[in-house]
Amino acid sequence: MNDAESEKGAFIRQRRAGMIAIAVAMPVALLLWLAIAYLVSPLPGMDSLGSRMLFTLKCCCLAVLFCLVTGVEAVAHERLSSPAFDPLSGFETWRLRVNQRYLQNTLEQILVFMAALFGLAAYSPDGSAMRGVLATTVVWILARAAFWIGYHRSAAMRGLGAPGMALSMIVLLYVASRIGYEVGGFVGAAVPVVAFLAIEAFLFRATRPLRSADPP
Repeated sequence: MNDAESEKGAFIRQRRAGMIAIAVAMPVALLLWLAIAYLVSPLPGMDSLGSRMLFTLKCCCLAVLFCLVTGVEAVAHERLSSPAFDPLSGFETWRLRVNQRYLQNTLEQILVFMAALFGLAAYSPDGSAMRGVLATTVVWILARAAFWIGYHRSAAMRGLGAPGMALSMIVLLYVASRIGYEVGGFVGAAVPVVAFLAIEAFLFRATRPLRSADPP
């Protein structure tokens, strides 16, 4: 077996492990979201838009504290206790690299999460509906933790955190469909969903692994 075949085999095994991690994490995240959204008591004082936005801001603060700030702290502590104190020295440990990747990924995903969460709160008319905002926050924070812990085990195990990004996208699609409905009824609601799914299908096709018979 040559190096190319060995690398391909390693990639296939790692991808399979990642897919299994995602398959395990998804139903767990779904059950947790449903439990919070339907079993927790309705949130009091959520009748006004202002109170719902304030509660959502508080949820975002918790997410930033436990997901983003902890990532910043992890990288900072790594630098304080190693030659990586000088970022220009090029010194990196495996743990530091993982923490940096986690921090960068969280910085990207938290923007999607916050937009989705505020949009969801805008379309949640009362305390019962606002339980969805709470559920989304809890699941997203736990998914970030699963991503981080899993990444330190292996690159494939970061798939344990996939429900967090999936949840943000689903909520954002829901918000987009509600906006579309306000503009154009059922057709307007379908347009952003169909457009996004079409983009996703194109990306899957454009990034599919090349077969040996495919041209370079």
